[in-house]
Amino acid sequence: VQLVESGGALVQAGGSLRLSCTASGSIFRLSTMSWYRQAPGKQREKVAGISRGGSENYISSVKGRFTISRDNGQNTVYLQMNTLKPEDTARYYCNANGLTFDYWGQGTQVTVSS
Repeated sequence: VQLVESGGALVQAGGSLRLSCTASGSIFRLSTMSWYRQAPGKQREKVAGISRGGSENYISSVKGRFTISRDNGQNTVYLQMNTLKPEDTARYYCNANGLTFDYWGQGTQVTVSS
């Protein structure tokens, strides 16, 4: 199973990025898809998740700025990140979680300069 992430970059504070993660079709349809992030010296934290039915959840620090979405036809989950802050700097990881599995991508780096 492969999760392929893209979209990370260096951006100035206040800017926007969209992360993408594509998974194999059979896994994607069965999965709750989530984005996590890990900054240097910090624990990995869940940023946002979206269920198979489209229910979304977010950590409080990104509510109103980030939006998670999924395209079931393209087997892709997105994270639209607006009004980025330096504290959003981290490596962002895609996760696919189902009843019997839990898969991770390699991550994509997001760096927000002040």
